[in-house]
Amino acid sequence: MADSATEIPLNIEESVRDAVQNGTDKVTNSIEGVAIAYLSLVIMAILPIFFGSFRSVKYLKEQKESGERPETMSNKDALMFPLIASCALFALYIFFQFFSKEYINLLLTVYFFFLGVLALSHLLSPIISFMVPVSIPNVPYHIHFTRGERDNRSDIINYKFTSYDVICLLISLCLGGWYLLKKHWIANNLFGIAFAINGVELLHLNNVVTGCILLCGLFLYDIFWVFGTNVMVTVAKSFEAPIKLVFPQDLLVNGLNASNFAMLGLGDIVVPGIFIALLLRFDKSLKRNSEFYFRATFTAYIVGLLATILIMHMFKHAQPALLYLVPACLGTPLSLALLKGDINALFNYEDQPVVEGAADAKTKKSE
Repeated sequence: MADSATEIPLNIEESVRDAVQNGTDKVTNSIEGVAIAYLSLVIMAILPIFFGSFRSVKYLKEQKESGERPETMSNKDALMFPLIASCALFALYIFFQFFSKEYINLLLTVYFFFLGVLALSHLLSPIISFMVPVSIPNVPYHIHFTRGERDNRSDIINYKFTSYDVICLLISLCLGGWYLLKKHWIANNLFGIAFAINGVELLHLNNVVTGCILLCGLFLYDIFWVFGTNVMVTVAKSFEAPIKLVFPQDLLVNGLNASNFAMLGLGDIVVPGIFIALLLRFDKSLKRNSEFYFRATFTAYIVGLLATILIMHMFKHAQPALLYLVPACLGTPLSLALLKGDINALFNYEDQPVVEGAADAKTKKSE
């Protein structure tokens, strides 16, 4: 989990700097190519937040209807997350310093291949259900493998799926095979977008206080590891896994075989995204037939991302995106809630209010 949410800043490859100094490379790194690359990154960043937020509303509703209580991040978890992410990031840096980059990336590729196939299958499921003709039946299957008998029986495998899910899995395996063999940037982005949408949909902040703690902690984390050390940039350049979105700046010249990439880490999408998704669920709870806080903060995220790209391009240096995204995503809803008189409702909102009996039971259990 910490690996997938590790912040990777927007980064300009060394060839971009060379292009500024070398007139022969001006065509490769034209203004049009750079603009297309940055615009594509912005679009690929906002789509997972938009669709993931609405999917999170549906997911929460399904959880409540089924009687299940979804896992949510506590204040303690939010406080510890930057520390865990820092340890994971520094561990990767140490590994890349002492071990062969090729072998490490080979292990990571296999690991993220399986995760990517599952994430992409989950993402494709409603699309395939919509596209497949009604004449083709959606046959349900159930794999149930248990151990023991009667009262001592426990489930080892209890998995339900349909024939449409098998179609999704086959498509995902084909795309995964393409990524595994070619490491093509389009395959990387398909997996990255799938990770981002699933992250925004399934990772829930229960309340705004937890979101503020998480964003502020990662705000400091991002600044330290980008400006304070070279750890973040080194890992970003060495780490070959679909935990970052990339787009070539030399696409107009080299086509799909372009290799001069600008990149944006999934952490810069998922972390603000789960907070924006919380605001959408808050909007729904107000029952005003409005998505005011969601739309305002979503717009602020876009402005913050554009500011990151602009400053990065001006100074030709990797930027901690959360330095600009966190103030935008926190300041906008809090200021608007204060002006509209919703500040108490905003801080009192919880996806899953704690029931007193359950809280007492949890306290006794911890004691």
